[in-house]
Amino acid sequence: MKRISDFVGKYMAWIVLIIAALALFMPGTCLWIQTKWINYLLMIVMFGMGLTMKTSDFAVVFSRPRDVIIGCLAQFAVMPLLAFALGKAFGLSDELLVGVVLVGTCPGGTSSNVITYLSKGDTALSVGMTSINTLLAPVLTPLLTYLYLKISVNVDVKSMFISIIQVVLIPVGLGLLINKLFGKYTQKIVFALPTVSVTAICLIVAAVVSHNSEKILSTGLTIFMIVILHNLLGYLCGFLIGILFRMDMPRKKAVSIEIGMQNSGLATSLASSAFPQMPMATVPGAIFSVWHNISGAVLAGIYRRIDDQSMEE
Repeated sequence: MKRISDFVGKYMAWIVLIIAALALFMPGTCLWIQTKWINYLLMIVMFGMGLTMKTSDFAVVFSRPRDVIIGCLAQFAVMPLLAFALGKAFGLSDELLVGVVLVGTCPGGTSSNVITYLSKGDTALSVGMTSINTLLAPVLTPLLTYLYLKISVNVDVKSMFISIIQVVLIPVGLGLLINKLFGKYTQKIVFALPTVSVTAICLIVAAVVSHNSEKILSTGLTIFMIVILHNLLGYLCGFLIGILFRMDMPRKKAVSIEIGMQNSGLATSLASSAFPQMPMATVPGAIFSVWHNISGAVLAGIYRRIDDQSMEE
């Protein structure tokens, strides 16, 4: 099982890409996966995240509050603004704009911690930012979504708030509690979590893509371009913010990755539950889920090659 988990963790980007391509071009193979499963699948991912966390992970919040505050403010300032600006610049329909903005207003994704580790970045800072961003999400995600979209569509803030509590905070909190009480047992199964998480992510992507394959293909390259730009500009802005605040290279990497990689699974879930009359709103989150795993793996390879000392000089 450990070998399988190692393989899945190493080739996660390619596995998700293959599943997405299969669901897009041969949707009949994945239509058995129901979109109503998305929330439950995401809860499994969030529970797994909680199982890997310890209360000591929050220590960085108190030992280096400046770095965490900068990262969290940048997360909820940069990505929503980029999402809205790109959506308007490319003239997206309301449905797709909702999906893109939801990706932007969601907290950083859990995969950012893995990519930061592989990049030789500041993993403790990454975990701290992801944890705090996730705790802030029930308030900030609905609020920012409303502020950006109130002119275009009706945003059910209450529904989004409740959904994030149910899908994110409760599973993460439960996982954290179980790990605290039964740590010696959870550590024996933690190696299997990458396989469980990637399986759940693949099922989410397959469900969304297969049930909307015709609509995705009909959107052309525009939505793909926006998703790619959104992600890459997030990386760039995060790195520039690190330079602006004179962070060392490991922290620059952590902030860059944290801002660029979003919890797109949550965006897909929220699009499905809060905007059921807009099925296309789930598409940007599904595409982002595929793309940011690929770009994150590539970025990790680039960052690993950067000589920290020469860069700081």
